[in-house]
Amino acid sequence: MTDSVDPVAYNRAAWDREVESGNEWTRPVGPEVIAGARAGDWSVVLIGYQAVPRAWWPDDLAGMEVLCLASGGGQQGPVLAAAGAAVTVFDNSPRQLERDREVATREGLEVRTVLGDMRDLGVFPDACFDVVFHPVSNVFCPDLLPVWREAFRVLRTGGILMAGFMNPDVFIFDIPALEESDELVVRHPLPFSSLDLPDDERRRSYGDGPIEYSHTLTEQIGGQLAAGFTLTHFVEAPHHVGATARYMSGYFATRAIKP
Repeated sequence: MTDSVDPVAYNRAAWDREVESGNEWTRPVGPEVIAGARAGDWSVVLIGYQAVPRAWWPDDLAGMEVLCLASGGGQQGPVLAAAGAAVTVFDNSPRQLERDREVATREGLEVRTVLGDMRDLGVFPDACFDVVFHPVSNVFCPDLLPVWREAFRVLRTGGILMAGFMNPDVFIFDIPALEESDELVVRHPLPFSSLDLPDDERRRSYGDGPIEYSHTLTEQIGGQLAAGFTLTHFVEAPHHVGATARYMSGYFATRAIKP
């Protein structure tokens, strides 16, 4: 399957299916969340259920151009728009982008939505955003350096990149053992791709969900530095579900600036 699959097309269809099945990251925020954001009481997540520290954000979002990168689903983008930012949501799934438009229509918000691959932001000119907000989604992307280079290009000088990503070590464990008996059984060498599993095992572990890829910290953090970013903050958190949460961090998040 590895050689015959276009990961962008496959994951586009897979995330559209996730919307249909009600995946928690496809459920739009409610009116009360938008009302709170309009009143100045807001938060969004990069990793799991952990709110991004407010100190990572500009003091005032009013007029800030924010790109929510691979961040569809009607969650972060509408909240940031209600808080005053000029928001563009860029995502690979048409149905995820529909979620953002649903909230925007319901709440009278201005949210621009753009369909595409996170590695190619050619639709945007250089230096057009103040913030790139990139929650845990590059786990669905086979290579990361183009993501960091494009994020750097579209940010203005002094602009902020916030990125959440998976701890690659969580991919070493056998998925059925984790999900069916809550056991940590070391099985997979890294780097890992769900494409590398036999078809029957992939269906058992992932169903018809998106392809996932592990990425080293060299690719995640070193890639941001190689693209030109300066790292300012780093946090970690356990995975929001599963046995690994008892023993290790499942998520990392970084804040970086374009000098």
